[in-house]
Amino acid sequence: MTESADAELLNEAVELTREAGQLTLSWFNDHELSVRRKDDGSPVTEADKAAESFLREALAKRFPEDAVIGEEFPEQQGSSGRTWIIDPIDGTRSFVRGVPLYTTLLAVIDQHGPAIGVAAVPPLDEAVWAGRGLGCFHNGHRCQVSSQSELSRSYLCASGFEWWPEGAFERASRTGARMRTWGDGYGYVLVATGRTDAMIDPGLNLWDIAPMLVIVPEAGGQVTQWNGTNTPSAGDWLATNGNFHEELRTLLNNG
Repeated sequence: MTESADAELLNEAVELTREAGQLTLSWFNDHELSVRRKDDGSPVTEADKAAESFLREALAKRFPEDAVIGEEFPEQQGSSGRTWIIDPIDGTRSFVRGVPLYTTLLAVIDQHGPAIGVAAVPPLDEAVWAGRGLGCFHNGHRCQVSSQSELSRSYLCASGFEWWPEGAFERASRTGARMRTWGDGYGYVLVATGRTDAMIDPGLNLWDIAPMLVIVPEAGGQVTQWNGTNTPSAGDWLATNGNFHEELRTLLNNG
């Protein structure tokens, strides 16, 4: 049996994620916010960098031997066998448009695999967190995925539809499921709290998915890549309440 995560470490991760998220609010809805395009065309702002810098500095003080991977700065090597993964603003496109559904994400991967995941939604004062073997919590209360068992009656979320492989959206929509775009990290928050039934998310980086590899399973759901693997890595990911995961995964791949 895999060892449970450290409850105190989870509490620290929640505290740090919430603080970093609160920091982003200083720039939220700022009409003079400067937005720069990275090499891959995605936006980055001063808020992204400030939140990640805050987390990196706090982690360096508290856990100097741990490795750190983040979206905005180079990887920091460690010697402890534990890695922190940061996405300071998941949904920067939403952030710069004043949409309050972006998230601040923090995860820990240790020698046993994904250990801790936190997703804070700063404008809504909402957060979901989980530790391996410790359960999943929504603003301090235990939470779980929905009980919906029929794909045709489910609600499916996505960050957008322009990144889907050809034919995948059509196959999903033909099931009769309701398609919504409550996307990015917030879509996983909705799955973990039972407010939607699946999150379909192609083209992710490691920092986009790492917290969800703990949050969704600890809430009773299932999360894998479209090819069925769940190794922490970039790729095309799917999170569901677990009741029709394989049916939906097969449909997304080839129908």
